[in-house]
Amino acid sequence: QVRLVESGGGLVQAGDSLTLSCVSSGDDFRNYAMGWFRQAPGKEREFVAHIGWSFRNKHYADSVKDRFTISRDNFKNTVWLQMNNLKREDTAVYYCAADSGWSTTVSPLYATNYDLWGQGTQVTVSV
Repeated sequence: QVRLVESGGGLVQAGDSLTLSCVSSGDDFRNYAMGWFRQAPGKEREFVAHIGWSFRNKHYADSVKDRFTISRDNFKNTVWLQMNNLKREDTAVYYCAADSGWSTTVSPLYATNYDLWGQGTQVTVSV
C-alpha cells in the first residue's frame, strides 16, 4: 500500500520560511498529481497547492500565491512545499495528498479528488 509521509513542520516566527517534504513509498509517484492541503483548528481542510504529473501544471490558493512554491522530484518520489513570509494565519496541520487517477484534471482544488493522504505535519507561526 502506498504511503505518504510528510515532514518539515515546526514552530516559526512570522516572516520566516519553512519547507515541507512529502515522500511517497509507491513506484508510480511519477504518475500521481500531488497536492498540499491544510487544516486549522475549528476550520475545514483547505486547498493550498497542486502540481500535476507534468511539472508545468501548478495551482495555488490565492492566500498563498507568491509566498508558497510547490515542486517535485520524481526520482526521489518527493514533493515539497516551500513556504516564505509565513503569517500567523498559515498555522495549521499540513497534509500531502496524491491523486492516483485523473480526478484532479477536473479540479485540483477539492480534497475529494485525492485518494491518498499523509498523516499531516504541524506548522505553527507565532507573531
